[in-house]
Amino acid sequence: MSNRETDFSRLELDLPNCLDNYRYFRSKLERSTRMLVLVKANAYGHGAVEFASMMQNAGADYLAVALPLEGVELRQAGISLPILVLTAGMDFFDEIVDNRLEPGIPNLPTLLALEKVLAERGLKDYPVHIKLDTGMHRLGFMTHELDALLEHLSSTDLVKVQSVYSHLCVAEDPAMDDFTRGQIRMFEKNAARIEDAIGYHPILHILNSAGIERFTWAQHDMVRLGVGIYGISALPDVKLKSVASLKVKILQVKELHPGDGAIGYGQHGRIAPEGTRIATIPVGYADGIDRRLGCGKVSFLLNGHRVPTIGNICMDMCMVDVTGVDCRVGDTVTIFGEEPSVTEIADILGTIPYEIMTSVPRRIERVIVRKK
Repeated sequence: MSNRETDFSRLELDLPNCLDNYRYFRSKLERSTRMLVLVKANAYGHGAVEFASMMQNAGADYLAVALPLEGVELRQAGISLPILVLTAGMDFFDEIVDNRLEPGIPNLPTLLALEKVLAERGLKDYPVHIKLDTGMHRLGFMTHELDALLEHLSSTDLVKVQSVYSHLCVAEDPAMDDFTRGQIRMFEKNAARIEDAIGYHPILHILNSAGIERFTWAQHDMVRLGVGIYGISALPDVKLKSVASLKVKILQVKELHPGDGAIGYGQHGRIAPEGTRIATIPVGYADGIDRRLGCGKVSFLLNGHRVPTIGNICMDMCMVDVTGVDCRVGDTVTIFGEEPSVTEIADILGTIPYEIMTSVPRRIERVIVRKK
């Protein structure tokens, strides 16, 4: 994308803020504990290649993606860190092997399908990551399924268990701490069974971002840093730094009067009796700006002032009320960043910050900002 287009609308990735967040989580760990950073879903909407590059340079030990083709994209961009594919599926093992990706294995059929490809290629000791279900009940081996897994692992040399892992589902909720501690106990017990069966110690990891902050004692050999690196803490008294800022430039400014009718699709934007000044900006629901944010439900930041939406959100554009605000075509409007935050927007919509972050499409250019 050209510099001119990049200047039109962009998602700025603040490298200093990102590194500050990384150091915060790193400070909670033993020096020997490895750090895996999740860059799935286009790095939670931040730009997978750009973010993976930042994490590789920051000293991360592992990356994780959800899907094989996400890992392929990173390899093609020159990312060399080990990459765990959390949802390997059943159809992309050739691509996984070709790109030195390491699949998560949640069940025996997945393992057998991978081993068929490995046998055809004459490969042995291929690194895999065994996923245990400790209570989330999404993916992973349940306790009663371990016997069959262990019997198989003792009879094959096609794979090597690189790690054993599970996922905490309520680590951020103090009211559910007994459940979380139960997950950790089950994980440790079942991981020990696997270690005894294979005769060596694989990497163990169960803590997510909230787990790192609230259950640091269970860090084991590695932790998985997800939403925390992007600026969301599980602790009410910790304010992590915003990494992404969605910024766009004003396309047009209009002075409207009562006789001009109303604004936008459905004519839901009302002009004040004394007149209304509006600015049109180049983001809409195709850019992750939820239609429910129209008609004043949210205010963006323009030249130090909060300006509310007016009228309905369009596919590629929306309008904001800039009455009384000194602005002109080409001025920058911040959709989210330090202000308003993704948390504020998520609260308005009754959702979570993850959804706001991941809603920004690839047509918005990601730009790394290296200095304040």
